[in-house]
Parts: sequence; C-alpha cells; structure tokens
Amino acid sequence: MEQFAKETLPVSLEAEMRHSYLDYAMSVIVGRALPDVRDGLKPVHRRVLFAMHEANNVWNRPYVKCARVVGDVLGKYHPHGDSATYEALVRMVQDFSLRYPLIDGQGNFGSVDGDAPAAYRYTECRLEKITAEMLADIDKETVDFVPNYDGKELEPTVLPTRIPNLLINGSSGIAVGMATNIPPHNLSEIVAACLALLDKPDTTVDELIEHVPAPDFPTAGIIYGTEGVREGYRTGRGRVLIRARTHLEEIDKGGRQAIIVDEIPYQVNKATLLTRIGELVREKKLEGISDLRDESDKSGMRVVIELKRGEVAEIILNNLFKLTQLQDSFGMNMVALVDGQPCVLNLRQFLEFFIQHRREIV
Repeated sequence: MEQFAKETLPVSLEAEMRHSYLDYAMSVIVGRALPDVRDGLKPVHRRVLFAMHEANNVWNRPYVKCARVVGDVLGKYHPHGDSATYEALVRMVQDFSLRYPLIDGQGNFGSVDGDAPAAYRYTECRLEKITAEMLADIDKETVDFVPNYDGKELEPTVLPTRIPNLLINGSSGIAVGMATNIPPHNLSEIVAACLALLDKPDTTVDELIEHVPAPDFPTAGIIYGTEGVREGYRTGRGRVLIRARTHLEEIDKGGRQAIIVDEIPYQVNKATLLTRIGELVREKKLEGISDLRDESDKSGMRVVIELKRGEVAEIILNNLFKLTQLQDSFGMNMVALVDGQPCVLNLRQFLEFFIQHRREIV
C-alpha cells in the first residue's frame, strides 16, 4: 500500500469524460478515419504501401502472399487487428472501389456482388505501376519519418506522391462526430486543373470546373444533373445523382423487349439490387417484368430485365429508377486532414494543398 500516492485529487466526472472523449475522438480522426490532404491516405493504407515498397514488392517483381504483407505491416507499423489491415489492402486492389487501384492482386479479392475476398493465405499481391509515382524519391529525405509504435522502425508521416491521389481515388470514412466522402475523378482532368492553377494562381472554382466537370466513378454510370456536383466543388458539400447505364434489346420477333443494364451506380451491390427488383415484382409493386437474370462475366456487366409483351420499356425503367438503386446518390462531404486538423475543402483548396506539397518535396 505504501507504493500508492499519498494524496488524491478530486476530479469532476463530467470534466474527465469530456477530456477523455475528446482525446479519443481526435485519435480516431487523425489516426484512423480521415485521409491526409497531401497524399490522400489514411495511416493503415500508407503503412501497407510503405511496407510493400520496403520489401521491394513492386510492379515488375513477382507476386508475394498477402499473408506476408499483412504480417510485415502488423509487426513493423500497425499494431492492430489483421482483418483491418487486410481489408485496407483488399480495397486498394478492387477496380470497382478505386478509380486507379494502387495494388495489383492475384486471386479472389471480392466482387461488385458483395462476395468476400479469399483469406490472405490464398491471395497474392504487388504494387501497381502507378503506385511507384506515390513512393518515388521517398528515400531521398523528401518527407519526415517518425518512430513506429515500439521505436524499432521508422515510418513516413506522408508519401511524396507525384499524383493527386485524394482526388483521383477519393476516400470515405466515419470518425467521431464527422465523416468524409470524397468522390474519385479522372486523372487527366485533375492534372489539367492543376496546370491551370499553376499557370493562373487566382483561378476560381468555376473556372476549375471547366477542367473537372464531374467525378469519374470506377463503376461508371451516368451522372444525372450537375448542380449538386458544382455545389460540392464550391463548398465541399453536395449531392451527386447517379443512374445506371442501360439500353433496350428486342428478344423475339413478336416485339418483346428487354432492359439491359451495362453499368450501375458507384458502391451499389449488384446482388442486393437484383434481390430488391425480384421482391418488388413478387409484391406487385413493379409490373411488367417477366424475367430477371444476371449474365455478367469477365468481359463486363450485363443484367437482363425481360419485359412482358406490350409493355412500354421507358415507363418500367422510370419505375426502376424510382424504386431501386438503379438510381442512387453520392453525398459529397469533402473533409480531409490539413496539418492534423479536419477541414471541409473545396476543389481549389484540394489542388492548392497538393501543389504546395509537391513544392515542398521538390
């Protein structure tokens, strides 16, 4: 008992709760949920890419087991669960999640139907070629390094990326009291906007929108209306309406038609979508459909919705947009960490911070 402190300090439960919760909230915001505005990565993604770079697991080398990568990341940099690390790795492989995947995977890494990826002992990976541009010059004292959790290794605080990763691949995350949802974009359009801002530093957001008219989602689809997009670019918050891309085909000589779905909105689970359409048909909330099947294969997506004879395809398609996720919205909430502080940024600010980062690196 003599080892305990001689005096005790009275602490208000309310004050302690407020202080401790704020510490926890900031830890989640800075350490897990929000991306850095400079390289567009959260700590777990940065650690995975850096560990693969250190192991020379690059695009022109043979694939290695994902289990080895996960082990390196856990042992050296990320003292958390293996599932969180593997999920981060898997997302960087999926071409339906990222516009420009950062990791090249071999094996089952999940699907747009919501299928789970194979366990990491079965899958293999290596860095994509584009990721070399994110890690270029990292060994030339271009970025700061800090000790890892046990002080035995050093890890970068940010990557010296040559590409504006946060805008081209987007990001999403839920922190304590805030969230982020940044849509992916076309690399050529973002580079054109960067060049315009370099040539004319007082370029307005509306002028930048001429170079970046809208997001570019990996699952494609059709963006319906631009006002929500423009509002998102101007203020950091907006709403993008996305519709599936469809076309009509005649399926017999009697004039029966089928609606063919070629592309679906971003982050929509195709299997769940088909289940929902089937439920609506059974409940007779959706009339005129005689058959529904998924003919998607490795060459692309193809969902066939056969119509009954005499039905007007345009009317049924409008009902599908109204009642299902063939039409969906993406809420733009463009929050990122600037000097460790969460900020809502517009399009111009994202580009300015990237250009500033590159100037510091060079």
